Amino acid sequence: MLGASPINDFVGAINDVLFSNYVVYVLLGVGILFTIWSGFGQYRALTHGAAVVRGKYDDKNDPGAINHFQALSAALSATVGLGNIAGVALAVALGGPGAILWMWLIGFLGMSLKMTEVTQSMLYRNTDDPDNPHGGPMFVVQKGFKKFGLGGLGAFIGGVFVITLITSAITGGNMFQAWNVADITKTYFDVPQVVSGIILTVVVALVIIGGIKRIGAVAGRIVPFMCIIYMLAAGYVLIVHFTDIPAMLHLIVVSGLPTWLGGANAEPAGAFLGGTFGYAAMWGVKRALFSSEAGQGSSPIAHSAAKTDEPVREGVVAGLEPFIDTIVVCTLTALVILASGAYNRGAEADFADPTGVSIVFASDEAAVLDGVPEPSRTDDGAWQLPPIPVPDRIAPSNESEERTDGGWRSRDAVFLYASSVNDNGEDGVVVSGRVTQRNNDLVIAFEPFTLEADSITFGQNLYHGTIPSWKIDTPALPRMNPEARRIRQTPEERLGWRSGEVVFMVLEGEHQASTGSNLIRVSGRVSGQTVDDGTRWISEWNTVNSRIRPNFRDRPDGTLDLGIYGDYAGASLTAHAFDRVAPGLGKWLVTIACWLFAISTMISWSYYGEQGVYYLCGRLSKSATERVILIYKLTYCALITLTTIAAMPIIVNESGQGRPLIGTDAELDMWTTLGLGVMLWANIPIMLIFGRQAMKAYHDYIRRLKSGEIGRTAHEAPKITDVVEGKDVE
Repeated sequence: MLGASPINDFVGAINDVLFSNYVVYVLLGVGILFTIWSGFGQYRALTHGAAVVRGKYDDKNDPGAINHFQALSAALSATVGLGNIAGVALAVALGGPGAILWMWLIGFLGMSLKMTEVTQSMLYRNTDDPDNPHGGPMFVVQKGFKKFGLGGLGAFIGGVFVITLITSAITGGNMFQAWNVADITKTYFDVPQVVSGIILTVVVALVIIGGIKRIGAVAGRIVPFMCIIYMLAAGYVLIVHFTDIPAMLHLIVVSGLPTWLGGANAEPAGAFLGGTFGYAAMWGVKRALFSSEAGQGSSPIAHSAAKTDEPVREGVVAGLEPFIDTIVVCTLTALVILASGAYNRGAEADFADPTGVSIVFASDEAAVLDGVPEPSRTDDGAWQLPPIPVPDRIAPSNESEERTDGGWRSRDAVFLYASSVNDNGEDGVVVSGRVTQRNNDLVIAFEPFTLEADSITFGQNLYHGTIPSWKIDTPALPRMNPEARRIRQTPEERLGWRSGEVVFMVLEGEHQASTGSNLIRVSGRVSGQTVDDGTRWISEWNTVNSRIRPNFRDRPDGTLDLGIYGDYAGASLTAHAFDRVAPGLGKWLVTIACWLFAISTMISWSYYGEQGVYYLCGRLSKSATERVILIYKLTYCALITLTTIAAMPIIVNESGQGRPLIGTDAELDMWTTLGLGVMLWANIPIMLIFGRQAMKAYHDYIRRLKSGEIGRTAHEAPKITDVVEGKDVE
């Protein structure tokens, strides 16, 4: 994997726990619970919530700092953004069309989750400082547990939530945004990532210093403007492909359902490697949660600043967020990607001569055996090699490590790779082993292996690791095909490649449970070399681990697929989808949208983290708290620049090629999943504990609304410009 590192491995292991299937099941269950408990309150959000946002219930004397529209805009600025542009692209590219069905489901259930968590926070918010109200799940659990006589426990749980809040702020709310902006600006305009990072840092810093009022004012202008422009462009693409929409909707539903409900796995085609029902559901749920932030506990912090004396009223307004964010904007993005054919796009170039392209064995040799031990049968019919003394090691796997006993260390993983012959032809057999201490000596103990073969031949080479590594060996990259050149608007005298861009080839290997196919994507990074007749473009391919020898896949016409595919990650895939319909549209539209959405999201998430810092500083003086908050803001801004530096090829591998810390869509998703997962774990229990109180207040408000009692406080909607600018209603 590009950018693989111990840090990425560690974060990935944490995510496996944070976002297991059980967490998804719990979240779906909680969404269903509050949907039923509220009597399908989604209806109230779409009707009464819209009237509240329009300003019909605004009152300048109500406690709070910003009106309902600005509060919704501030919360939407953190949700409507790169999650819709880049997150949806990740879901469709990796999970397939079926992921969209699950995004719709989460969007619908998320409306009830948002209403509940925002209502809870409004019930417990602090408006002692009218210009800077404080609210959020941390205050809910702190004050709520205090009523039970468990103030200390509530304060501790609130602190745990704040730690998760700050983690999410610096990953999904900051790193995800900065990485995507830097990536797409580099892709289209060849601007170094760090330059984009510096500009973002300055702009965000200028806004967040002004506090929630400036954030609300900026968000109230950016979000509606960008949503309208983006939706108009997406509408144009869908009009062009109007006749394809019924087939796309059918594909979404079929691919998103399990087989027992008539569903079917999405078939691999072009750049799409296939997707099972489970994989599509996981990606749809995960990206919809990240996009809408339903159940995450972040939006209540922005809504707690709203001017209102009715806590439930702002909760109903919050229910509009997942509808606008996920069901409307995310769906438009997904349909553009499907309609344009971007998700299962063809290769951008092909190696014409198959004799110049090969797959080579790439595992590091550890030692050469004097002889090969004879295998014997075990009681269950498997084969077993006897333990052997450790041979002289060629070199440690890491030269900087201090080794003893000839360079070996207990638990070192090694393997033998053997060739076997059976009725299906020649194949490979991997026999894994580990260095073990026995009677004060180090020996290699091999695992039993099964084999159905007429003959087997062991080599004398012992390799590092547990399974073989393979690498693609290719000549210089060929000229891009005409369609790819049209989409990229490449001048005739150029081949079409960009320095530093990520590409991939597709191999057939071991069966992949996630995709339901045996296809493997092998990534590489393009670089240019100056030669006598111009620039020679090459790709430094990554290794892939597989117990069996991978092969190039067969195309429907019987030829080998030696295609080179553009690896468009996140927002770049959405831009590519627009460009496929109107070259240049994605380049400008998505780049501008990414910049504006990213800025609005980053300023909102900075405020969320700031409120968390305020909570942690509860026992400090006002001046000390302000100093700590300033340090937080400066750190938050500095992380923007550092993330864009991490997106640059600054780590040099053994071949002298640079690679980034965060270089692919999978690595990008890994970091955003970390922030999302930790907040869900902290906030869902809080929602359940105080859900009864929120639902009691909700039903009382709806009763008064139906009886006309609340309607008496309504007035004519003010001018839309006054609502957007936050002018108080007289």
